Amino acid sequence: MRGVRGKRGLEARGSGRRAEVFCALWLLAKGYRILGFRLKTPQAEIDLLVQKGAVIAVVEVKRRATLETALAAVTWRQRERLVRAALALAARRPSLAGAAVRLDLIALAPGRLPRHIPDAWRQA
Repeated sequence: MRGVRGKRGLEARGSGRRAEVFCALWLLAKGYRILGFRLKTPQAEIDLLVQKGAVIAVVEVKRRATLETALAAVTWRQRERLVRAALALAARRPSLAGAAVRLDLIALAPGRLPRHIPDAWRQA
């Protein structure tokens, strides 16, 4: 029998998966090509790997109350791992040779449209 904590975790994972599917559809509508979904690599798990033109983007999907809390939910270490994971995947796929890699965020908040932020943590 699952405890309350286990049930909440299961619900959170289900909610996260639904959010990722929704975001994949959102990106398809914006002209992106989905290269991978929930990719597990030695470096990190990538929510979505997408391509548009010569750019591949690792897309982190975060459901939070505000954009600021969604941005803050991804630590710099996690960002580094995600970029390393994308570079490793690109190196194994000849069709991605030479593609630029960036880290995007899609923030979801209750009652609002998704907010896609390309290159969300770019150093200014």
